[in-house]
Amino acid sequence: MAIISKLIAMKAISLHSVVPVRTEAREGAEQSTQILFGELCTILEQIPRWNRVQLLSDGQEGWVDAKMIAPMNAEEEKRYGAALKSAAMVAMPMAYAVSENNGQTIPLTAGTRLTNYKDGRFEVLGVGFRIDPSMVLTAPREMNQGNLLQTVRFFLNIPYLWGGKNAMGMDCSGFTQVVMSLFGKSLLRNASEQVTQGKEVAKLENVQAGDLVFFDHEDGKISHVGIAIDAERVIHCSGRVKVEKLDETGIFSAEQSAYTHHLAAIRRI
Repeated sequence: MAIISKLIAMKAISLHSVVPVRTEAREGAEQSTQILFGELCTILEQIPRWNRVQLLSDGQEGWVDAKMIAPMNAEEEKRYGAALKSAAMVAMPMAYAVSENNGQTIPLTAGTRLTNYKDGRFEVLGVGFRIDPSMVLTAPREMNQGNLLQTVRFFLNIPYLWGGKNAMGMDCSGFTQVVMSLFGKSLLRNASEQVTQGKEVAKLENVQAGDLVFFDHEDGKISHVGIAIDAERVIHCSGRVKVEKLDETGIFSAEQSAYTHHLAAIRRI
């Protein structure tokens, strides 16, 4: 039987902690990214069980299980979209919110936006939630080495997961996207896209905390990204989130006693 495809353009919201976005409309397909709780997307196409979507935050497209996102009407989209502009954020890798509607707990990962937040309470489409205020960032942090170190220490040892951007698994660019969002910086999704943002830092000696450092393959294609702590240290996700030595050649792994990534570019966002 032929699959019937329906082309539409409707906004939808994720009401799950994390929703996988896949390259094809099947469970076994590669995960390309994830949608966090409260994040908006546009439904571009519908087939049985699956929706092809585009994330509003970074433009990424892919397929999601239709039951894992909730379509919005025009009024909901307008009100919620406006609230997102001043939303607070989950600052820690993992926090828990409790629904005032049914008392159920939902885990929320760093970078999740909390609309209509005040004093440990936020609201999504008319439903109130309670959250520990110590887990919430009400305004972006100022980028400096002290704030960067204080932020990223909680992310150490999060395992690598292709397409991941949550506390149980991140890829390199998912890690930079989430961490930089806590400093008010909006990044595209993949390392090859992030390298087009900001301005070039020509020399490693001029690097500042928070600069993005990019690495390439032998063919010159950008394949990895991390965040500079200073001109000698980078925090990145390769196997797990970790801090390693950085120099003009690239990343030197003390564990492997070898260079693992070749430095290609430095960008200041």
